[in-house]
Amino acid sequence: MSLPCSDCFTDLLCSEESSEIFSGESPECSSDLESPACVEESIASFIEDERNFVPGFDYLSRFQSRSLDASAREESVAWILKVQAYYRFQPLTAYLSVNYLDRFLYSRPLPQANGWPMHLLSVACLSVAAKMEEALVPSLLDLQFEGAKYIFEPRTIRRMELLVLSVLDWRLRSITPFSFLGFFACKIDSTGTYIGFLISRATEIILSNMKEASFLEYWPSSIAAAAILCAANEIPNLSLFNPEHAESWCDGLSKENIISCYRLMQDLVLDNSRRKPPKVLPLLRVTIRARMRSSDSSSSPSSSSSSSSSHKRRKLNNCLWTDDDKGNSE
Repeated sequence: MSLPCSDCFTDLLCSEESSEIFSGESPECSSDLESPACVEESIASFIEDERNFVPGFDYLSRFQSRSLDASAREESVAWILKVQAYYRFQPLTAYLSVNYLDRFLYSRPLPQANGWPMHLLSVACLSVAAKMEEALVPSLLDLQFEGAKYIFEPRTIRRMELLVLSVLDWRLRSITPFSFLGFFACKIDSTGTYIGFLISRATEIILSNMKEASFLEYWPSSIAAAAILCAANEIPNLSLFNPEHAESWCDGLSKENIISCYRLMQDLVLDNSRRKPPKVLPLLRVTIRARMRSSDSSSSPSSSSSSSSSHKRRKLNNCLWTDDDKGNSE
């Protein structure tokens, strides 16, 4: 004997009235969750908890004393940003990758400061972050696109992923500067006219400075506030905002840390603007190569076939090897 559908749903409901659940009306508390006081309370809780998602206070000093290799970290961050741009991952994915890498290095230094162990860690951290944030994630082999120094087998990367998860105690939902950007942008631009630009420009500034180990001294809230202030400097109507007033945006913010981070960020933004490199689109390079190959093939089929085979052999010999293969060769 079949039961009416409405009776089945009624049995599954708790204390709520079924008419309220299926009416399509929002719960009464939804408006409270979007109130300014509730949002500010959430931001304050982020500021209180952010210390649990950053490396220890002496992490930067390890780079200064050269017990950790700052150049190896910079190279790893540059590679992560390159892959993030290539696959158009979210900025949060890149930041989380570096966050996982830093927290791992603080808790468990690698047996070798640079070389393939550091790159394997970078690949594993990026893979984990992409699985956390991206709807579409490339395969582990595709993630290591042409140009990487080492190519690892998927099973090797998966083993490293498990080690990363274990060292981080599976705490992957980190608090980052992006958790604060929208709130801080509203504090500077209460009219909402430039909020989109402020968030976008601050995101660019944060990503461009991730390679600098000096920013490890600051927590995400200070980095976010400094980035928003730097972005506001590029808008005439907002450029007169006093950085010292940023402390009043929310409870728990440190005026000294924000100003110090802001000054460091300003110096790096000016330096980057002076030596801004020309952007080269990977897809454009592929298109040009494809055209060159097609023209070569139309003029000399046999020569094109020989050149293509030679190119593939060089690619295999130079790129496709794993750390397991390296161990066997030794």
